[in-house]
Amino acid sequence: MANDSDAEKTEPASPKRIEQAREDGDVARSRELATFTVLMAAGAGLWLTGGSIVRQLDAAMVSGLSLTREQAFNADVLILRIAHDIGMVMLACLPLALAVMLVALASPLLIGGWLFSAKAFAPKFSKLDPVAGIGRMFSTNALVELLKAVGKTVVVGAVAWQVVQYQKEAVFGLALEPLRAGSAHMLDLVGAAFLFIVGGLGLIAAIDGPYQMWHYAHKLKMTRQEVRQEAKESDGNPEIKAKVRQMQREMSRRRMMSAVPTADVVITNPTHYAVALKYADGGGGAPQVVAKGSDAVAAKIRALAAEHKVPLLEAPALARALHQHTEIGDEIPEALYAAVAEVLAYVFQLRAYGKGGAAYPERPGRLPVPPELDPLEPASQKKPDPPTPH
Repeated sequence: MANDSDAEKTEPASPKRIEQAREDGDVARSRELATFTVLMAAGAGLWLTGGSIVRQLDAAMVSGLSLTREQAFNADVLILRIAHDIGMVMLACLPLALAVMLVALASPLLIGGWLFSAKAFAPKFSKLDPVAGIGRMFSTNALVELLKAVGKTVVVGAVAWQVVQYQKEAVFGLALEPLRAGSAHMLDLVGAAFLFIVGGLGLIAAIDGPYQMWHYAHKLKMTRQEVRQEAKESDGNPEIKAKVRQMQREMSRRRMMSAVPTADVVITNPTHYAVALKYADGGGGAPQVVAKGSDAVAAKIRALAAEHKVPLLEAPALARALHQHTEIGDEIPEALYAAVAEVLAYVFQLRAYGKGGAAYPERPGRLPVPPELDPLEPASQKKPDPPTPH
């Protein structure tokens, strides 16, 4: 039973599977939606610019039929005249053609997005297999395409019949109108009929679009075994591991930097190290290290502290000891309580001075940092480790 469950495609496609499908040129597409948008744009453009197009084409026709003697008997002049008339026709149709072209280029963005894949142009000899071809003819997808074709025929036929019945009197009345006015009116009627008929295809497109997205997602589903295999391959890829570690370090650094403005004081080396401390008054615990770093990171911490008016105190030995023996979120070591207490007392006096309630405090002098905690102290001044009991 477990093997049967693993063989069934029940899991949604992973991002890697979807990306691989895109590289192979396989994306969700709805031809009905693309056709509907292009035809709708053409019909709307024809309806909006029909009068202008008729007037420009009429002028081009009149110009083409009005020839001077020189144009009639001089081939070179006649060719230039014909080229000018052709340019007038093309210019008249240019706005409509540009609108249709832009909509045709933008229509893939509705489903699937733009995609160019060289693999899609590669020949696939598997499609020449007659057995597979017969299978495709009687597949579920073939049945859906048949239903869409029948639906389009019924919908378009019904809408066209209603449009013809509605515009029948206006079409018969075109014979009584002047040529130019009748031509413009006829083009308006054709554009309106075209819009209504193509609008009927919107129902088919509204059904086909979501169906194609569902069908694409269903086609790319994976078995549980495929998911486990892909996870195993991804976990074993050193490039992916390195990228994940880099992202984790960057996220950790961003969180650390966001805590610098909340610190009570930043202790510096002055340039090589920077350690930001925060003391939760009344919390019952020792001051915590909320940020620390060396060199470029230390410079960033100092800059953030100066920007947010966090006091900076130069205490090289204490900065080195804190940087060496603490991690982010740790409380300071008990051996540094006295030194940090002097620093915090100075900071609190500095705040009182800023409020105008006290004199400017004196900066702390040599802080009581045990030599064994300072990584730069000579080994002779460090206390030996206690003997290990046997």
